[in-house]
Amino acid sequence: MNAVFRNNNLRASASNSALSRAVAFTFPEVLAAMVLVATVIPVTLKGIHIANRVSVLAERQAIAVRLAEQYLNELSVTQQWQYSSAKGNFGPEWVDYRWVLLKEPWSENNLYLLTLIVYFPVQGREQNVRLSTLVVAEVSS
Repeated sequence: MNAVFRNNNLRASASNSALSRAVAFTFPEVLAAMVLVATVIPVTLKGIHIANRVSVLAERQAIAVRLAEQYLNELSVTQQWQYSSAKGNFGPEWVDYRWVLLKEPWSENNLYLLTLIVYFPVQGREQNVRLSTLVVAEVSS
């Protein structure tokens, strides 16, 4: 009985050592994994950088559109577009945002196309949005 027990015990230890050798990674496998990680990480970081830039751009565009819409409405309601300067900024609260007003005569009498361009920086680059509206010029009698 001892011989059978020893024989089974030897088989078990031989299969355990074979198992422990099969679980370890070889040098080429580790090297291949490192090469894969080295190529995936820069691409992932570039994707994160692009996603961050797009989100900042979208946020600043939304602010610029809101500022342009408010100012364009104010200019058209008060008729200040006829007398105001062609460029400016939105005050100390929005120092990164500046505007330029373009006035063009429309094909119909007394109509003008007002285009307000708002410029703003996004990660070192200047971006802009444009809003336009038609207004009626006040006719002095």
